Amino acid sequence: MATGGRGVVLVSGGMDSAVTAALARKECDFLGFLHVRYGGRTQRREEQSFRALCDHFRPDRTLITDAPSLAAVGGSALTDGNLEIPEGDLERTGIPVTYVPFRNAHFLSVAVSWAEVLSCDRIYIGAVEEDSSGYPDCRRSFYDAFEQAARLGTAMEMEGSSLSIVTPVIHMDKGEIVRTGLSLSVPFALTWSCYREGEKACGHCDSCLLRLRGFSRAGVSDPLPYDLS
Repeated sequence: MATGGRGVVLVSGGMDSAVTAALARKECDFLGFLHVRYGGRTQRREEQSFRALCDHFRPDRTLITDAPSLAAVGGSALTDGNLEIPEGDLERTGIPVTYVPFRNAHFLSVAVSWAEVLSCDRIYIGAVEEDSSGYPDCRRSFYDAFEQAARLGTAMEMEGSSLSIVTPVIHMDKGEIVRTGLSLSVPFALTWSCYREGEKACGHCDSCLLRLRGFSRAGVSDPLPYDLS
């Protein structure tokens, strides 16, 4: 049951953000779904999934906006066509070339601004720390620091209210995320996780391998079609 909160949910179109949206729906009476385009390779496909998830969850408000600076800065295989998406390797250590420098900070900045306008007291983001590709902006310590910065830099704190950054799946592995989503009837078939653009997911990149491992751990089949050739 909703508890009366008001939240902004960052919804990329992926499975983690879809499960986060479903959890937010249980806790909030008002939800705004936010999607930030940043010039990634799969921008069209991710936006398609975002719109489909909005049709499913029917949030009170939706916003699609752009962070073009991330594509201009480059430095990631997700935004720079001159860099190859590597074959997936779940045993790889270090920060992969698919990391988009400080991306989640850009997303959160937009979310904080919109949360102020909508008088929301929380922001939800589907970051995963335990079972991810090793991105530094997916750690809870980062969100704690950003939450404090947001409180100091917004009018809400001065007016006696506060803003929280909620990361409900951050300590789950992908199997737990899938099981949680199934219990909430999350439409995983509408989501997109692949680092490559296409009508089918590639099944070979890190994101696909993590997703497939999650469904395997949960003991169910992934409804997303894959091109495993």
